[in-house]
Amino acid sequence: MTAYLDHLAVERGLAANTLSSYRRDLERYVAHLALDGLARLAEVVEADVAGFLAALRVGDDVHPPLSASSAGRAVVAVRGLHRFALREGWTQVDPARDVRPPVPARRLPKAITVSQVEALLAAPDERTPLGLRDRALLELLYGTGARISEAVGLDVDDLEGAEGPASGGLVRLDGKGGKQRIVPVGSYAGRAVDAYLVRGRPVLAAAGSGSPALFLNARGGRLSRQSAWTVLRAAATAAGLTVDVSPHTLRHCFATHLLDGGADVRVVQELLGHASVTTTQVYTLVTVDRLREVYATAHPRARA
Repeated sequence: MTAYLDHLAVERGLAANTLSSYRRDLERYVAHLALDGLARLAEVVEADVAGFLAALRVGDDVHPPLSASSAGRAVVAVRGLHRFALREGWTQVDPARDVRPPVPARRLPKAITVSQVEALLAAPDERTPLGLRDRALLELLYGTGARISEAVGLDVDDLEGAEGPASGGLVRLDGKGGKQRIVPVGSYAGRAVDAYLVRGRPVLAAAGSGSPALFLNARGGRLSRQSAWTVLRAAATAAGLTVDVSPHTLRHCFATHLLDGGADVRVVQELLGHASVTTTQVYTLVTVDRLREVYATAHPRARA
């Protein structure tokens, strides 16, 4: 198991959090095999792997039942381990090859209304440097569809446009897998970022040592993802929102409101940085639900 994890870390370059999850899953798998008297991977058959999947879904005295997505991640780890063992010559067959991860229920992204977004964006106190930063951060998240991790990873030099963001500039985002994309910055987000750059960031930067980061914390260093999430939650509370708000809320709103406005799903795919349009198409289900609601309330013969 250790050799496989080393392979994932060195040759596959998996993130530390992903490796930690894989380690926990595989340790649980090894413990499950040990209870069945199996000490070597060469002794494992398909029924043993399938039994592990069933145990994940049922749970035991120590572990609660796992959701389909969590159990699926564990099965992916186990399948990878057995493929690695076969390739290294430790086993003669791959008993996990035909064991499929459970398919999680398709959950629709959560999006709030435009008026709720406007209340959220207006919540920060722009009379302070931190308030200017928070308004710029929230406007940029909603105006570009950036992930929180992408937004806090921005440097000032990632803003493009001869006359500044408010003039219809662009922002360069580093997405998953090191894929970079260029996204337009709308005028509202551009003005908020400009105000922060002129009246907020210099004050915050004075407390630090010259960080190139666009969004700074009170000590002049780069704003963390956790702190940005705190900013979002605080704004939601200040705006009096009673709906659940997650780190991806403004990204979901960006996509849903674009599609509601008639944007092509392929364009939204590019703006979000999705590798496959299938990932983006889940947002079309949200807009279809919205169309049904409008139709049911507006058409004279929609209801008996």
